[in-house]
Amino acid sequence: MEFLDLPSLLSSSGTVRLPGSKSLSNRILLLAALADGETEVRDLLESDDTARMLEALEALGVLVTRLGHHAYRVKGIGGEGAFNGFPNKQLELFLGNAGTAFRPLTAALALAGGEYVLKGVPRMHERPIGDLVDGLRQLGARIDYLENPGFPPLAIHAPAISDVATVSVRGDVSSQFLTGLLMALPLLDRQVTVVVEGELISKPYIEITLAAMARFGVTVQREGWERFTVAAGARYHSPGIIYVEGDASSASYFLAAGLIGGGPVRVEGVGRDSVQGDVAFAEALAKMGARIDMGDNWIEASRPEGGRILAVNMDCNHIPDAAMTLAVVALFADGTTTLSNIASWRVKETDRIAAMAIELRKLGAEVEEGADYLRVTPVPRLQPASIATYDDHRMAMCFSLAAFATPLRILDPGCTAKTFPDYFERLAEVAVVAPVIAIDGPSASGKGTVAARVAAALGWDYLDSGALYRLTALAAQKAGVAWDDEAGVAALAASLDVSFAEGEVCLAGEDVGDAIRSEDISGGASAVAALPAVREALLFRQRAFRVAPGLVADGRDMGSVVFPDARVKVFLTASAEVRAERRYKQLIEKGFSASLDKILQELRTRDERDSQRAVAPLQQNVDAQLLETSNLTIEQAVAQVLAWQQACGADS
Repeated sequence: MEFLDLPSLLSSSGTVRLPGSKSLSNRILLLAALADGETEVRDLLESDDTARMLEALEALGVLVTRLGHHAYRVKGIGGEGAFNGFPNKQLELFLGNAGTAFRPLTAALALAGGEYVLKGVPRMHERPIGDLVDGLRQLGARIDYLENPGFPPLAIHAPAISDVATVSVRGDVSSQFLTGLLMALPLLDRQVTVVVEGELISKPYIEITLAAMARFGVTVQREGWERFTVAAGARYHSPGIIYVEGDASSASYFLAAGLIGGGPVRVEGVGRDSVQGDVAFAEALAKMGARIDMGDNWIEASRPEGGRILAVNMDCNHIPDAAMTLAVVALFADGTTTLSNIASWRVKETDRIAAMAIELRKLGAEVEEGADYLRVTPVPRLQPASIATYDDHRMAMCFSLAAFATPLRILDPGCTAKTFPDYFERLAEVAVVAPVIAIDGPSASGKGTVAARVAAALGWDYLDSGALYRLTALAAQKAGVAWDDEAGVAALAASLDVSFAEGEVCLAGEDVGDAIRSEDISGGASAVAALPAVREALLFRQRAFRVAPGLVADGRDMGSVVFPDARVKVFLTASAEVRAERRYKQLIEKGFSASLDKILQELRTRDERDSQRAVAPLQQNVDAQLLETSNLTIEQAVAQVLAWQQACGADS
């Protein structure tokens, strides 16, 4: 899927069972492989990152058996004697963009003995690994950079003999370097102390590493956050069965939805006893106005009645991944929010500081970015936008929350497969969307008049979709953009400043109802409608009309293509003779000359063309109500649609 259009979200409530933690899943898989005995891993995250780790372990000769959904048995290669390495000692591995697989495997393979090449996607080759390599080389590892010094891909050779007892590693770039070193040290038959240079960032992730190692029988002695010692003789032993906690970083999106959308939203799988530092996101959210309730294995967020979302100035070093969610929550705050100490964002799946700044500005926010901070000032009304995700799962998920203020288009939504493949389906379960009444039908059936009056009666927005291509042609003409300039016209179409009411069509505040009916603009509408990029842009522009409290849309594919989830779908029609007479009277009343026979023939020709077109042919959807208006007044037709809406609302 190239994109996913999110409608305006009105509120949120419900419960979400979280997928397993990515950080814990890949740590546990590698530790199970290095341990002696068999380990049954339950509630494992099934995603791109864990798939890369599982593929790598199997390629290295580790026996991995799938037991069922989210459950695997791993037969470890460790033992009581000296560690002899992986069964397959010469191999090339592709690890995608999975940092939680690439960094620990680099360390383990560098100390295990063998000849290995480790590669990833282009972005993985831009993510630094030099500090980890430097630390491993102090232990005798032999690692070559195959392209740029300090970055993957890597060639790993059998290590040289070394008796070094103390190594150093930088701690201010990525905590995964220290994690990789610590997890690999039990493969050596001696005591080794790791000294951290500089301030250690993302300390909670090191706590995850230490807790996981302890579950496999290796206790790391530490002095503050500066020195970590693994004793001689340390060996990994299977705990038998181990459960993976729910992903605390993924919890942040739903907890934030509880605050923004009112809630309560509960996440299950993490709670007050979690080993993951990102549970501290709940505390950060509380500072922004959320009510937080917590149990052993759940957290719930809501916004107190009448409560505001507060701007904060926050050091986010302890929750680097979850802090991205705060940047989007800041769009709803009552002032400027500053998130600091987030330099690690720049070496993640993308440069997240730069990416967040670019996409937040698309929504209209004022953003200031620095080397290690982001400052966000909201605006009274966010604007619809297409959000680029940079092949970064967290960009897609955190920006989805902006839909509580405006419709969005999320580009490459499939990137969430890295950690949360069904994220958008789960979001839909706890979010309430703005309702839509879709009224489709043939030309001159009266659907526009009915739709406009229904919208007025409900106090909802109204969309005359049939006018959009004419408006696009008129906007291009006014801007001096040629109708065959696909990119130029598409850009105008995506941001058309239009509004509709009964009998009125406005472009940039000017009533252009008569102007778009000219013969010249009719030709222009046909020209721009043939451009694929314009059709795609107008699809999103139409969906952007779906805002609170609701939308009534009329056209020819509203219920089938544009709003397939519409609450009420109506196919409004009348006989060709009745429609021709209605059109004839409209033209005469406006002072135009007209021929009834000619109008009838044109309508019949258009009906035939519309019903036979390849894309979204004009026809009644199976789930649409038929409204035959040949013998109905406008008032009767409006009353019938309102009755269907009321009945549907009562059922829901």
